[in-house]
Amino acid sequence: QVQLVESGGGLVQTGESLRLSCAASGRTVTRTLRGLAMGWFRQAPGKEREFVAAISNGGESTDYADSVKGRFTITKDNTKNTVDLQMNSLKPENTAVYYCNADLDWQVIETSRAAYWGQGTQVTVSS
Repeated sequence: QVQLVESGGGLVQTGESLRLSCAASGRTVTRTLRGLAMGWFRQAPGKEREFVAAISNGGESTDYADSVKGRFTITKDNTKNTVDLQMNSLKPENTAVYYCNADLDWQVIETSRAAYWGQGTQVTVSS
């Protein structure tokens, strides 16, 4: 099992930055040398959960939703099993609950089939 705990959400104004962090722990994590593929999704009120960003097990590959490319950056620390999401130039439409996810399989990390999910952290961007 893997437990994921997000932190760093909050209320910011348009154009400001915020950094989210997600820490992974559990028996599967400690047994996996290369770590987990990890990512971020978000869900705005009344909308479906959508993919935001992902990073591969070793950290060599990243992927982003088109709407956040150039503004959001995902990074991973395999020694600490943490993944961060740096969000710059935030817009009101970025308001959502942001969820961290993880899976041993990089191929599913951008889908709802990822094995492990955090509880989410609220990000609110005021205009």
